[in-house]
Amino acid sequence: MLDLAVGWLVLLFLVGAAATWVAGIALSRTTDALDVRFNLGDALGGIVILALAGTLPEFAITVSAAAQGDLSLAAGNLIGGIAVQTMVLVICDTAVRGDRPLTFLVGALTPVLEALLVVLVVSVVLMGALLPQSAAIGGVVSPASLVIVLFWLGGIAVVNWVRKNPRWSVSMPGSHRGRASKREKHPEAVHPYAGSTTTRVLVYFAAAAAVTLIAGVALELSGEALADRAGINGVVFGATVLATATALPEISSGLAAVKLGDNALAIGDIFGGNAFQVCLFLVADLIAGSPVLPTAGHLNSWLASLGVALTAVYGTGLIVRPERRIARLGLDSIVAIVVFAGGIVGLTLLPT
Repeated sequence: MLDLAVGWLVLLFLVGAAATWVAGIALSRTTDALDVRFNLGDALGGIVILALAGTLPEFAITVSAAAQGDLSLAAGNLIGGIAVQTMVLVICDTAVRGDRPLTFLVGALTPVLEALLVVLVVSVVLMGALLPQSAAIGGVVSPASLVIVLFWLGGIAVVNWVRKNPRWSVSMPGSHRGRASKREKHPEAVHPYAGSTTTRVLVYFAAAAAVTLIAGVALELSGEALADRAGINGVVFGATVLATATALPEISSGLAAVKLGDNALAIGDIFGGNAFQVCLFLVADLIAGSPVLPTAGHLNSWLASLGVALTAVYGTGLIVRPERRIARLGLDSIVAIVVFAGGIVGLTLLPT
């Protein structure tokens, strides 16, 4: 792969990104259809399957990078992806109809709990990065990687419990929450693959998953080669260009949710995906045969902090509910753009 000309590497990267976009959309739609048919989200195993299906591009890149020993790229994609995917909410904000921004319309506080779960698991990432390699369980798995998974499982259980048994009532005048779950029938939209058999949907799902995995490997290999040729640090490349490519399906699904008026789902899906994404550090440890988090370094710590900051911006927006839109953006989205731009500039200034 490293022997290919730059032009071919760029082409391979673009093809991988396009395949990730198309297959990611199909994967999202088939996952929703299978969830409705099998009630996957009601069981712990089903929740894990749904979360893993939504992060297959990151999973493929993590496995490929860890297998080759490129731990900085694996960590940069997982941690930096949180900041990039949170910025998908800026794009969703511009697509909202009417005079109110996205966070004003959400009309629910469960996305705030999901935002707090992101802060919780990323905090463990930051602490895990400070642990020595010698602290590994069996010399392979970082204790932090295991704690991240346990905290995610506990957090998901709490969020689901609150959805079913709220201990408070919320009044948000002017909001438009939309569906609380994709299982609910939309009054206008037809549910994905409503006229297809379950067997056919499973075949579509398997095909989309295979394409997504292959595209993820292509992105990792071509991306690593391009970063080396350009002299770009693997962390920086993984957290920006590579994370943007793998966030394409989230952009599509987020815009689709906003178009249907499912504003709470649009934000909840982003936060939910971000919270699960760092669970893949456990996979990276097992593939690499050694803890990945202790090798993260200060660049990834910066990116993790940036992800927490952006999550806090939108978490605050959900409670404050800014009413005005400036250039089709709410005040929280404008603040997020400034924070993200400052974070990327600061990343380039840090010593590598």
